[in-house]
Amino acid sequence: MFTSVLMIEKAMTSADVEFVTTLHGDEPVTFHVLLQPRGDQADRLLRAIDDIALGELDEAVREHETPEGEDARSVGQRALDVSVTALRASGSTADGRLIEDHPLDALKSMVAEVGADEVIVLTDPHYVEEFFHRDWASRARHRVGVPVLKLFSHSKA
Repeated sequence: MFTSVLMIEKAMTSADVEFVTTLHGDEPVTFHVLLQPRGDQADRLLRAIDDIALGELDEAVREHETPEGEDARSVGQRALDVSVTALRASGSTADGRLIEDHPLDALKSMVAEVGADEVIVLTDPHYVEEFFHRDWASRARHRVGVPVLKLFSHSKA
């Protein structure tokens, strides 16, 4: 049994589920999913800059509509539940939890707790963070002690 810790930022699409569940061929995989609800004003600014870099000006203008704080937790929990259910429906073993604190601390702790073989970071492109190597995958490579695979989400959820 292969054990993957999967970091996501929104509900997985069916294409995302198919993508991650077929990475290891026929070998059974257990997924431990981590999702961090949306953050603060600084995160909103970075998301807007990413939207502009992608040419999605309408999305950049609507960033102020994204739930944050306690509202983001309930949205995050629903996204986590949808993703775990979809992984299970595909035949994988899966569980999940919301990240309450620093995402890399939670990731490192989860990797150690479950004896993970790998980390998969599944996100939308974050050009500003990636350019400065401040994205989750870049920072995790130096902290978790297992291979880290960075994948881009197939579509907006």
